[in-house]
Amino acid sequence: MPSSPSYVRDYSMSGEGKYDKSPKRMKDNRARKKARHTMIKLGKASKDDGRDVDHKNGNPLDNSSKNLRMLARARNRSIKRNKNAGKA
Repeated sequence: MPSSPSYVRDYSMSGEGKYDKSPKRMKDNRARKKARHTMIKLGKASKDDGRDVDHKNGNPLDNSSKNLRMLARARNRSIKRNKNAGKA
């Protein structure tokens, strides 16, 4: 609890959630950024366009052109995911 005097904040580099700096999460993040950059170079996306790059098979490491598409941010983030990506 942050308000207690004995509270010590955990600044470790790995853990759960948004600020996890584990090697796998960082590798996936680099791959997603590379996909976005690829779509910008192809002219299918622009900076601050409000859309996300969707990996059709759910694998952020697969940046082949047939696996990438642009979707509205709300649509991309509402797709159900499971351990097998679960995308249609």
